[in-house]
Amino acid sequence: MPRSIWKGAVSFGLVTIPVKVYGATEEKDISFRQLHAADGGRIRYKRVCEVCATEVPFAEIAKGYDAADGRVVMLDSNDFAGLPTADGKTVEVTQFVDVTQIDPTYFNRTYLLEAEPIGLKPYVLLRDALAKAGKAAVVKVALRSRETLALIRPVGEVLRLHTMLWPDELRDDEFVRPKEQVKTTEAELAMAQLLIDQLSGDFDPNVFSDSYREALEQVIEAKLDGVELPSVTDDRPNAEVVDLVAALRASVEAAKARRAAAAG
Repeated sequence: MPRSIWKGAVSFGLVTIPVKVYGATEEKDISFRQLHAADGGRIRYKRVCEVCATEVPFAEIAKGYDAADGRVVMLDSNDFAGLPTADGKTVEVTQFVDVTQIDPTYFNRTYLLEAEPIGLKPYVLLRDALAKAGKAAVVKVALRSRETLALIRPVGEVLRLHTMLWPDELRDDEFVRPKEQVKTTEAELAMAQLLIDQLSGDFDPNVFSDSYREALEQVIEAKLDGVELPSVTDDRPNAEVVDLVAALRASVEAAKARRAAAAG
């Protein structure tokens, strides 16, 4: 069982729910060590000052900020002492909102909330009330000494907490908007809608897998066993599309064939 990263309480009105917070996700990506290709030795890095060329212990490293005009300012512990701290252990609900109003782009990380035994009844009450109302709770929470905006929402039998980015951390999408006025035809829209209908269904994440990681694991296992893997050919289709309607029609037929094969 994972260790909790934070203990505190969720408060809404006069109701307080003691909770533990756990990370809801774990990275499955394969990590590598950096090795010297000549002899297999591990590559290690040292913190070296570019001015005096000496190795600097971590305790002697200060924080520096690069200004846009090229100036650099150094900050020490006294500079941070007067800043607002975020060490509170009570998460107070500030607002209840419809989940559909929250752009997923705001979501940063996801955590699981576990009720302490004394808080089990109010935990279930908040969970069921939010689920029935179709609402989520907007809160501010202090995780790792930084206050952050967050959202608490019911998912199945548990409450999940999503830390969120601040509004000024989201990029304006104007730079990626189409620069030309492009109009689609009714035939193209109709065919695209037909393809959407053919591929529509309930989302089941279990039918998807990380094919790259699985293939890489096979490569690693083969290396460990001293076996050479067969070469893999790239059978991805050409991305160039000339006739949208023809391409969509072919896609619809392919989708129908896959559905028929899966059903039969």
